[in-house]
Amino acid sequence: MRAVLFSVVLLLAGCQEVQPDPGPDPTEAAPPSATATPESATTPDVPLADADSSAVTILFFGDSLTAGYGLSDPKLAYPALVGAELEEAGVPVRVVNAGISGDTSAGGLGRIAWTLRQSPPDVFVLALGANDGLRGTDPAATQDNLSAILDAVEEAAPDARLVVAGMEALPNMGGDYVSRFRAVFPAVAEAHDAAFIPFLLEGVAGVERLNQGDGVHPTAEGQRRLAATVAEVVVPMAKRAAG
Repeated sequence: MRAVLFSVVLLLAGCQEVQPDPGPDPTEAAPPSATATPESATTPDVPLADADSSAVTILFFGDSLTAGYGLSDPKLAYPALVGAELEEAGVPVRVVNAGISGDTSAGGLGRIAWTLRQSPPDVFVLALGANDGLRGTDPAATQDNLSAILDAVEEAAPDARLVVAGMEALPNMGGDYVSRFRAVFPAVAEAHDAAFIPFLLEGVAGVERLNQGDGVHPTAEGQRRLAATVAEVVVPMAKRAAG
């Protein structure tokens, strides 16, 4: 656990120093733009099967970890890799990578409505919150924002299957904050009957060879580990959605 928490410090601090927040203003809804739309963030590893009504749309909604910050090809990020695994299994998919580097739960809430209008999902993966921990955001506010994002998904796509990926907070925020922050993610998942991934960076955080030179963002190999973690939940879910 100590190694994991240390790595989270590196991750979150790195997101602040290496990747200044280019995401939407947390206090404003994000209109369509070149930097804050799912179209600009869409990085499918497999063909977008728009003409195939049987294709399962998987919408990954997150920050730099989801966007694939620092990779030579966005197809190396975990959303595309999960999509490729499904394609190899014979499941037609449309992967939408709506990861925005630097984004927070408040920023995500500001852009979720537009994102859903463009890409109503069959499977929705919520992977936001790391930057909230960096900023010391009140965990209650993070929980409210994440829950409101899922409320929006449930309204726009009532049949969508939901997934929540957990994150860790800065240990120097104090034990009380760390515990309260950690508890946000399973609580949100339970309230929305969503599948839960306890820690998105499991097996990657704190492992030097799985992170880029900044010591912050996963390498291509690290992203493959993230994909394996996420695929355990998303692949069987997408198969069920495909019927």
